[in-house]
Amino acid sequence: MFHSSRDKIKLFMKKNNKSAGFTIIELIVVIAIIAVLAAIVLVSVTQYIAKGKDSSIKGTMSSMATIAAAYYDDHTATGFVGLLTTEPFAVGIIGIEKANGANNVTVNVISSAWCVQTKMNDATNWCVDYSGYKGTTNNCDNTAANCQ
Repeated sequence: MFHSSRDKIKLFMKKNNKSAGFTIIELIVVIAIIAVLAAIVLVSVTQYIAKGKDSSIKGTMSSMATIAAAYYDDHTATGFVGLLTTEPFAVGIIGIEKANGANNVTVNVISSAWCVQTKMNDATNWCVDYSGYKGTTNNCDNTAANCQ
């Protein structure tokens, strides 16, 4: 049947050559599955990043309320008039702008009051004012400088 050992090797290689690798269809299916899983992970990670930035904004604005109260204690004669020129308050505004990716921070300061409002990454408006209010609002009033 076999004439030489070469014929045996050729026959053996022909039988095993058919299952030597993956077909193109198998590779495409694997790549498609990996792409779907990557898309699912990317959407979840993006949502968590946005929520983290919103938490950072809320924390920064809460700190700004503390900074403003300390400023008022040191400047009771003039009130909040120079509040915007203080470094910690200005750094807070810059931090908010970096976290929400836009220049959409509204700050109103008068001698007896102040308020800061910004649009969050989830499209709500968050406001903090001199009275201790911290929450969602549609208005940071420029005449009364409050969130309500």
